[in-house]
Amino acid sequence: MTFALSAGQRHESTMLEAVLTSADEGLFNAEGEPIAWPVALAGDKGYRAEWIDDYLLELGMTPVIPSKQNEDCKARAVSFDKQAYRDRNIIERLIGWLKECRRVFSRFEKTAKNFAGMIKMAFIQRYLKSTR
Repeated sequence: MTFALSAGQRHESTMLEAVLTSADEGLFNAEGEPIAWPVALAGDKGYRAEWIDDYLLELGMTPVIPSKQNEDCKARAVSFDKQAYRDRNIIERLIGWLKECRRVFSRFEKTAKNFAGMIKMAFIQRYLKSTR
């Protein structure tokens, strides 16, 4: 699991490249062979931009992002897979769980470095509970 912190006023889609680059570093074994790579990436309508579609296609991923209401969905390079989009709830549940971690939710940590550390600790705690 990986994440990227940004200023609160920045849109989360601006951090997409940083998150995927960070995830790319952990997807290889000791011999440098790839372990896994996502075949699709789902996002809400906030991620609907031409550059995001192009970027994901360039990486070999299928964008699973619904079109905006005011946009012609037939003009897109990829079609929207409604069934695959339903799996996005896994991430939404993870974010909901992360908000239950009081120290993360209320942002007790004042520096970004310490806050990132608390997020990592929450991820580790969640992983250790799931492996029991």
